[in-house]
Amino acid sequence: MNHFKQSLSLTALALMAGSGIAKEFTEEMVVTASRSERPLSTIANTVTVINEQELIKQMGVTSDMSTILGNLIPSFAPSRQKMTSAGESLRGRKPLYLVDGVPQSNPLRDGGRDAHTIDPLMLERVEVIHGANAIHGLGASGGIINLITKRPSDTTEQSIRIESFFQEEDLGESLGYGVNYSASGSWDNFDGLASIGYRESGIGYDANGDIIGFDNAQGDTLDSDMANVFLKLGYNWADQRLEMTVNHYDISGNNDWVGVDGDIDAGVPTTAEKGNVQGEPVSNEVTLLSFNYTNENFFGHKLRAHVFTQEFAATYGGSVAATFQDPAIGASVFDQSQNNSEKQGIKITLIKDEVAGLPVNLVYGVDIFTDTTYQKLITTGRYWVPKTEYENYAPFLQVEYVGVQDLTLTAGVRQENSELAVGDFTTLASYNGGQFVKGGNPEFDDTLFNIGATYKITDNWRLFGNASEGFSMADVGRVLRGINTANQSVETFLDLEPIITDNTEIGAEYTNHSFQAQLSYYQSDSDFGQRLEANADGIYTVKREKTEISGIEFRTTWFASEVDTLNLRLARQEGEYDSDADGKVDTDMAGANIGPNRANVSWDREWTDKLNTRLQLSHVQSRSFKNSSGQTTTKFKGYTTIDTNIDYAASFGTISLGVQNLSNEDYFTYYSQTTGSDSRNFKGLGRSVSLSFAKQF
Repeated sequence: MNHFKQSLSLTALALMAGSGIAKEFTEEMVVTASRSERPLSTIANTVTVINEQELIKQMGVTSDMSTILGNLIPSFAPSRQKMTSAGESLRGRKPLYLVDGVPQSNPLRDGGRDAHTIDPLMLERVEVIHGANAIHGLGASGGIINLITKRPSDTTEQSIRIESFFQEEDLGESLGYGVNYSASGSWDNFDGLASIGYRESGIGYDANGDIIGFDNAQGDTLDSDMANVFLKLGYNWADQRLEMTVNHYDISGNNDWVGVDGDIDAGVPTTAEKGNVQGEPVSNEVTLLSFNYTNENFFGHKLRAHVFTQEFAATYGGSVAATFQDPAIGASVFDQSQNNSEKQGIKITLIKDEVAGLPVNLVYGVDIFTDTTYQKLITTGRYWVPKTEYENYAPFLQVEYVGVQDLTLTAGVRQENSELAVGDFTTLASYNGGQFVKGGNPEFDDTLFNIGATYKITDNWRLFGNASEGFSMADVGRVLRGINTANQSVETFLDLEPIITDNTEIGAEYTNHSFQAQLSYYQSDSDFGQRLEANADGIYTVKREKTEISGIEFRTTWFASEVDTLNLRLARQEGEYDSDADGKVDTDMAGANIGPNRANVSWDREWTDKLNTRLQLSHVQSRSFKNSSGQTTTKFKGYTTIDTNIDYAASFGTISLGVQNLSNEDYFTYYSQTTGSDSRNFKGLGRSVSLSFAKQF
């Protein structure tokens, strides 16, 4: 079992329980997202750790994982408040989502559902490594978001949580509710945890009391049902542990509301009206099965062996879009797509500290990964994305040198060996009449390096810096389905080349017993990057271009008193791409690819040993986007939202009251303003209330 001490670390976002207990920063928390357990103070990256207590606080306001991340990490783009997470970037690039180290992202056909694969109530903590890195391989060009599930308790216990959420405009239509039950315990060498959750969501209203429009194509969490079943079983003997985890997650719309187009130029929002939606409900269904074996003394090493499989099916809404038309089928063809992915993998990690008695620690191993993906049009049975098979074999080595007091040096290498397999296929008729594409088995081999250092100058000051490379495939499915010229071959098609991202970062951190501040600057460049651009149907195509991103992150925590904690988090980021292939970046990256500048502020207070509150504010700054001629092409009007949460621990259980958008701010979402259309000109959620009751027994 991975050990985890629940105390507040140098960079953890956490709350200390218990009124009157002096709060101070410690270095006890360890990070497993880096493939080995290490104190945060020795990690040469910006790392955010969100513990279970903080997650529960955020769940008192929202159940949307993207919103939770944005509330705590300002360099994470604002949530779209929909089922899709397309456009939700970390430091301007796509993050790799993991659940207990198992990839949730779908690199071969990125359908934008990464953040909807598990109920946050099943999580113990979240570990986020900011910036491109190759520690987990495929897809981490923006960083890693590792969702770590709960562990069995040492004693037998049960818990139940009941919640409801509503808006004052219409308690009937907006009313939603949820229930979660968990049982956990240990028996001799065995332990286990079982949890089941269900949530039904109503519709949403904006600050003016108007119904927020439904994204009937990409999917909506409004008017939806979610179910999650989770099971973890473990067996311990000597210095070893075998653990099995099963998770099944299913979210589906009810098809009771139809989107009504707005007018983006006139500032008219997209709304919705009662009606039957044609086709199958929009849904996301994900099943995960994994086995973890740990051995604390494997021939003088620590061994971590992880075997997993994941089945993923995402159904999107239908339409008579021009993309789906085919004269051979008929006129006004209705269709909808389903993205299917099946992944298997093995991750072997060996950890050796003090090699031959020297101040050198090693982490090495190998990752083996396969992914089979296709996207089918389920009404007519056509394949939009052909069956694509991906195989990856990647040995890695990470070295840590601690021979100089207060200095930690790290260096690593990872060899990516990848192969795609795609058979002959023909694109849809809408792509210039349908293009025959010859299949092939292109291979990609890349050696990725990283180097980093942390130095504790004094008891209070620490410097850190790193240079690393990230490896990710382009959105292969989107590239393949978009081929519209003749005589193309998968074997030689340049746009399938992987994305290699060069990331550099420097930072400084100050900590004393009651105050901590960290400032970091980063650059993220790719000579052959990826940018998304929407067509007339709102369907994205991939643009492969040189991209450059830079930014600053600042965060501080102050224990103002024994009962008051203040947090400030700032992020500023800029990104450009090469629009004319001259090798120089010249045009601002749009909102679908990079987040806004943002500030998050929060105040936590423990009024008594039973009553505590949080007040949090998020300000998203206005900005303009310019083309290569310096002309403004898009303007974003910023907004400020305020949330609050009150918890009271009564003798019979904990009662929580949460209010999202307390001031009832009227705004269009970041995505709608920067990338939207008449059918996706969505306003943000107006003031909404959440009530919950939790009891452990």
